[in-house]
Amino acid sequence: MLMTSPRMTTAQEKQYPPSLLSFFIYNPKFGPREGEEEKKILFYHPSEVDKNEKIRNVGLCEAIVQFTRTFCPTKPAKSLHTQKNRQFFHEAEENFWMVMVVSNPMIEKLNKDGTRVPEYQEDELLDTVYGAVIQQCYCMYKLFNGTFAKSLEAGGVELLQQRVQKFFYRYLQTLHLQSCDLLDVFGGISFFPLDKMTYLKIQSFVNRMEESLDLVKYTAFLYNEQLIWSGLEQDDMRILYKYLTTSLFPRHLEPELIGRDSPGRGGITVNLNHYGRMGMWPSKRVHAPQPKAIIQGRLNRRQGGEDRVLVLEETFCALQDPVTSTSVELTREFCQRLDNLVGPQLTLLASDICEQFNTNKRLSAPEKEPQFKFIYFNHMNLAEKTTIHMRKTASMSLTSVHADLMKILGDINSDFSRADEDEEIIVKAMTDYWVVGKKSDQRELYVILSQKNANLIEVNEEVKKLCATQFSNIFFLD
Repeated sequence: MLMTSPRMTTAQEKQYPPSLLSFFIYNPKFGPREGEEEKKILFYHPSEVDKNEKIRNVGLCEAIVQFTRTFCPTKPAKSLHTQKNRQFFHEAEENFWMVMVVSNPMIEKLNKDGTRVPEYQEDELLDTVYGAVIQQCYCMYKLFNGTFAKSLEAGGVELLQQRVQKFFYRYLQTLHLQSCDLLDVFGGISFFPLDKMTYLKIQSFVNRMEESLDLVKYTAFLYNEQLIWSGLEQDDMRILYKYLTTSLFPRHLEPELIGRDSPGRGGITVNLNHYGRMGMWPSKRVHAPQPKAIIQGRLNRRQGGEDRVLVLEETFCALQDPVTSTSVELTREFCQRLDNLVGPQLTLLASDICEQFNTNKRLSAPEKEPQFKFIYFNHMNLAEKTTIHMRKTASMSLTSVHADLMKILGDINSDFSRADEDEEIIVKAMTDYWVVGKKSDQRELYVILSQKNANLIEVNEEVKKLCATQFSNIFFLD
């Protein structure tokens, strides 16, 4: 049984959260000779760092990786812990290494003589969380640019550097490391529960749309940032879902909802011809109605990937064949046709989905604040459900529990990842909270209970009550 207590700061102390110190990508094969070390570096942030320091830092990481390989050739170093920071290593592709250096959280204390002394919280960062973050960086890059190797084949090192620098210069600005937690480890998908009839209507709509528009190959249907239908493979949908829900939707769609109702907020707009509207990323190829979101991405459907163009509606997106010839040019006429076909249908479907949404909300709304909060994840279908997170985006993570409790959840998850067997862990915190982790049949459940005088038997009974109400259809939690 583990006991912990939150670290509280006083008025005389100043707390600094983790932050990104540096991020770089290198390939040791590009500069094998002495004097050519700079050629190894494909990208380095911050760019204003002195050239010799860049070379020195990359060389140190290269040495660490090579040294650790002497102990286990198949599993090189994943992280390096120091007093002030932590370094994370990820071999995205063969010989292509990504390194992320994160500062440890720090509390600046005020001594009696008035001087400030830093106290580094070396154990507050979780390797599993930030290791997942650096892997997400590569997956997001690959979604928009394909693999490093493909760029190298297409235009050599110069083209690869251009793509890497253009992408990561912008992407790293959206990386808020203080908001990272267990959900980044899972990379799950929140599914929207629907009754059978409504689900069949949506499936029928998707089938008719794909039959009417030959260019459309794969589709995804989302509502209120929850996935209803997807024709993509899991890995593709996982990274696309993360991009849509943490970046695109908050940036583009929420401003449109100001001043009018939306299905996600209990109503349907009446001042539009239809609810669905064309959304596009800026593109030189297309001048479509209400341009806002068209992008060329890369899926892993076949070995080596394949280009796809994403066209987004407010609750619907379609992936089309690559724009490689005039026969499949994404014209204004095509976009207008898609808008006319999809929009009116979405209006009808939005009414059914909205009704289901309000029903689900009414049935799940507790009469009072529950005594427990939970995170559930299914590794088989990537299904994720949380009552701990009130909002989770790339820039912020609003949780209803203390950060120390979130760290306990991460510690339990780390223990689970080191063992293949099913197990259960119960933790008592000194703040009167109980934390329970259950792992079975590729499913994980984490529960936080606020019960001051409870014992193990009572805590176990409360978890059983939660499973009976929220997960009655999942046998392993009984």
